[in-house]
Amino acid sequence: MKVHILSVKASQDEESGYVGIVQFEVENHKQPYEVTIQSNNGRNNWSYALNFSNQPGSEEEIQAVDELLEEDDAFFEQFVIAAKAQYQ
Repeated sequence: MKVHILSVKASQDEESGYVGIVQFEVENHKQPYEVTIQSNNGRNNWSYALNFSNQPGSEEEIQAVDELLEEDDAFFEQFVIAAKAQYQ
């Protein structure tokens, strides 16, 4: 699945830890997505929430992306790397 990252926002504070919001599009999908990732220490144990970025889209398409986020470490890691780059 080919991904193009559109924008990245990142923040860090004591209460929320490290939070990154990455907007991206997937080749041949109609709507862009937004994944919010969070880690207390910024190194491991990242959690995420996946949503459509602008308006609702295909449930099948977002489920395919969600499955990749769950099962493919390299796919997920690209969003962590993008967010971490904003902290520096």
